[in-house]
Amino acid sequence: MTDTVIVNPQPQKIDLRDFMEKNYRADMSMSEFARASGRSLSTFKRDFKKMSELSPERWLTDRRLRAAHELLKRGARVTDTCFDVGFKNVSHFSAIFKKKFGRTPGEVRKGL
Repeated sequence: MTDTVIVNPQPQKIDLRDFMEKNYRADMSMSEFARASGRSLSTFKRDFKKMSELSPERWLTDRRLRAAHELLKRGARVTDTCFDVGFKNVSHFSAIFKKKFGRTPGEVRKGL
């Protein structure tokens, strides 16, 4: 599934929390997230620090994992979920998912 990224059409900064929530599934580098939100990379990281204790990269991973957990609880397939939330590698996704939740994606999907 390819999501459409909501890009800032104006050169001014937009609300970072809202922008990230709407675009966390996008396949973009941090520089691309920064530019799309109307910021330089350094300003993006500085502004991000004001909204979260996590780095942008960690926040993005955590947000994707939480979204995946919800999809799997509803019975979505592991592979589909992996790619739908923005991960590119199923084995990496499965490993970090298990590290965060203590169960594999398949176990969550089966309700174990």
